Amino acid sequence: MPVIPLDSADDPRLADYRDLTDVSLRRVTEPAGGLYIAESSKVLDRALRAGHRPRSVLVQEKFLADALALAGEDAEIYVVPAEIAERVTGYTVHRGLLASMHRPALASVEEVVKDARLVVVLEDIVDHTNIGAAFRSAAALGADAVLVTPRCADPLYRRSVRVSMGTVFQVPWTRLPEWSEAKPLLHAAGLHLAALALSDDAVTLDAF
Repeated sequence: MPVIPLDSADDPRLADYRDLTDVSLRRVTEPAGGLYIAESSKVLDRALRAGHRPRSVLVQEKFLADALALAGEDAEIYVVPAEIAERVTGYTVHRGLLASMHRPALASVEEVVKDARLVVVLEDIVDHTNIGAAFRSAAALGADAVLVTPRCADPLYRRSVRVSMGTVFQVPWTRLPEWSEAKPLLHAAGLHLAALALSDDAVTLDAF
């Protein structure tokens, strides 16, 4: 894995971290499938354990050993001073490491819910912090899978990943189609649909 010191925020090799927002990273056509950003060595480690591949790693000198221990052989490691990292990203990189990751293709709904007993559906949640917290809760509750509706925020958005504490790499997930198509898919998989509601006539999950 090549280790490349860089001293300019304008270096074109830092384009993944500088020129693209999290939304536009999803739409990159080269490489196919787009990219996402993993922040911190712990998040990168969980992503790698889930089979995800880094394209490059941006790291400060004092965190280089972590990057060398984690990054694959094909990923270039760009070493920059803290002030360059902040200029490139627009914020202080407290955790010292960012990785530009190849976004994996989403599995089908049928594949994700196969043999699942408890599936969490996140419907139209647009706040990335809430998405991350929901994934963390789903993991704590022992959910077998998470499904997100078409208008949900991106679970691989940097903030979602960070708040989830990496559980977006732990709990299988994919996107549902619109409900007119999703409902029969879930019923065909043998799943019963129930809505979480703060209602006087609501029953507990155990009772359901």
